[in-house]
Amino acid sequence: MNLLLVEDDASMRATLARALGRRGWQVRPCEDGEQALAQWQAAPPDVVVLDLSLPGLDGLQVLERARAAGLAQPVLILTARGTVGDRILGLNAGADDYLPKPFDLDELEARLKALGRRGAASPPGTGPGAAGATTGPSIAGPSVVALGGLNWDRDSGAFYHQGQVLELTPREAALLQALMARPGQAMAKERLFERVFPGASDVQHEAVEVVVYRLRKKLAPTGVELVTLRGLGYLLKASASA
Repeated sequence: MNLLLVEDDASMRATLARALGRRGWQVRPCEDGEQALAQWQAAPPDVVVLDLSLPGLDGLQVLERARAAGLAQPVLILTARGTVGDRILGLNAGADDYLPKPFDLDELEARLKALGRRGAASPPGTGPGAAGATTGPSIAGPSVVALGGLNWDRDSGAFYHQGQVLELTPREAALLQALMARPGQAMAKERLFERVFPGASDVQHEAVEVVVYRLRKKLAPTGVELVTLRGLGYLLKASASA
């Protein structure tokens, strides 16, 4: 898989590029935010490893601009900033995973492979450059679940609204799939955390709230509400106007 490695420390960048290259990754290293954004847009990778402390544009700015431009590839933030607040900032900006320095190379690779698999599971046209050109199935089949104006194709994993693919990050898609599988039924935050952040021992359960917040805004035009039930968790339901 192709990996965009954004790290300003030359020694760290060279070490990671060499180590991951030996493990079969095709690594494109870059050292600053402007360069990273340009490379990301020019040739979208399968996964992005993004340091926060970068010259020029910092990692969060790169991530925010990439997401605003429709670049939906999975992103793992790799940084010495290890506080919960920094993790929440990164997740809120659109990151999919977070690994603080120092880290174990085997764990890094395992997380990258997991992100790569999620990205590969997205149907063609859901990533950058699709520009809304990809349309969903015109007729609902047995594999399509409908709620309000939202359709979920279980076979591809894609969500559609008015025939257009709904642009979601892998974490948003994982959360929405979990709730869409049982519309109208509450799912506890702890169970959603396991679905959205599998194997993430260093992420707080409150990170689910960040994903819910982002997803709720994207669902607003679809006639589907993501409802918070205190003490019970979250559920999906069709809005009254749908």
